[in-house]
Amino acid sequence: MIYYIEHASPLGALVLAASEHGLRGVYFAAQKHFKGTQDWGHAPDHATLREAARQLDEYFARRRTRFDLPLDMDCGTEFQRAVWQELQAIPFGHSASYAALAQRIGKPRAVRAVGAANGRNPLSIVVPCHRVIGASGALIGYAGGLERKAYLLTLEGLRFN
Repeated sequence: MIYYIEHASPLGALVLAASEHGLRGVYFAAQKHFKGTQDWGHAPDHATLREAARQLDEYFARRRTRFDLPLDMDCGTEFQRAVWQELQAIPFGHSASYAALAQRIGKPRAVRAVGAANGRNPLSIVVPCHRVIGASGALIGYAGGLERKAYLLTLEGLRFN
């Protein structure tokens, strides 16, 4: 069973989702690939969801640079999970290109596949897919919208083209 809450953020409402194994989703309301909560249970007292909301608030207030939450990434393919794991190695205030990420997972020719896996990341912000930018430093793709990506990078003190 998947449980969820809605949580206000400076970027609009977030839907936080969790399973019994951990946080499973952080979605913007109109995010690409987000299918909605129709089969999920609303659980405002769910411990993982409350903790995720607290840590996100700290992140937006610039009091947190790393998330410490149990994550459930079983919804992806093996390749997607490898990309999502590597995203977590990009520190706050830093970025990486899609090509660099492909290199880091040992698949240097899979740049487009890395981009697709990045776009399917169900744990926006917490698994920092917003830190992946084009090789030129340009903002490229973000399932939550480029304006949100720019906001998150600026919050972290990053410059981009």
